[in-house]
Amino acid sequence: MGSPLSLYLMTEEYRQALAVLSDSELDEQTVADTLEGLQGELSHKAANVAAFVLNLEAEAEAARAAEERIRKRRQALEKRAAHLRDYLQGNMARAGISEIAALDRSFRARLMAGHEAVEIEDEAALPADFRRVKVIEEPDKPLIARALKEGYAVPGARLVRRATLKIG
Repeated sequence: MGSPLSLYLMTEEYRQALAVLSDSELDEQTVADTLEGLQGELSHKAANVAAFVLNLEAEAEAARAAEERIRKRRQALEKRAAHLRDYLQGNMARAGISEIAALDRSFRARLMAGHEAVEIEDEAALPADFRRVKVIEEPDKPLIARALKEGYAVPGARLVRRATLKIG
């Protein structure tokens, strides 16, 4: 047995057979039998591809769930570390301790002056000169869709209906 044909090649073979057989002088039963055989192979291959798609989608969903669990775990660890860092810093400051070293000298914690940062206490009270405006320009697709559906011409845009494949 030779190498199995790809679904794409089988589809092309089927389309070519349709064209040839529709123009041939073969009897209807021969044409029907030939097309049925080709369609059966095509359907079998397509079913295998669809099963593989479902398998990949299930694996992707499992990966997404694992990512979510890992993300939550990372965030919990970061939050706990930040809390303990603040706890240590506050207690060192209250006790007047500027440096603590591990007994084996593998690390040390030092209380440093740090850098200056702006803290906004009341954003609404800031003068306009101390504010900046960010402008984001992008197509308003829901508005464009509504206009096109209502019959308005929108230069540079058109409504398209894309075929979707549902496997299940």
